[in-house]
Amino acid sequence: MGNNTDSAEKTDKKTPTDGRKEGQWETRYPKEAQKEINWEKRYIIILMLSIAFLGIAMGIQCKCHSVNHPFLSSHKFHSFFFAWLGGTLGGLVFAGKWLYHSVANGFWNQDRRLWRILTPHLSGTLALIIVVIFSSDMFQGGQTFSIFKSCGIGFLVGYFSDNAIGKLSELANVFFAKNG
Repeated sequence: MGNNTDSAEKTDKKTPTDGRKEGQWETRYPKEAQKEINWEKRYIIILMLSIAFLGIAMGIQCKCHSVNHPFLSSHKFHSFFFAWLGGTLGGLVFAGKWLYHSVANGFWNQDRRLWRILTPHLSGTLALIIVVIFSSDMFQGGQTFSIFKSCGIGFLVGYFSDNAIGKLSELANVFFAKNG
């Protein structure tokens, strides 16, 4: 008897309402903000499509070896390229997720735009550097990863790069802090 009411209440609490009442569908943002939100949405979608196209084009190039430059057709270059590509994609997914959550929950603001624009690029760079470090002689033999592994590692590093950069900053402060 009471269990049905309790489970119905629990289900209602799990339903994403964004703090709105039923039937409250209009946007809470003024036209100018809607325009800026749509710009960011298009930026993220266009960049995602560009990354997908680049991945496909580079995958075809890897199979065909259509570039006749020794470094550009090397496995190491492809591994690094796909680490960057995966990292950028991971950063894009994270920025896109942050964009729709902030819009839906009513805390989107202009001041985070720079973060949403730069995150994918910083994520790609961090992913590339992480794969370069793990490919170096610093770690047992410094193997070159397959393009799949590089892309996968890159995506994970890119998606979590915001947290990773914060932790790396903490580590740098510990290792490189001057003793007063």
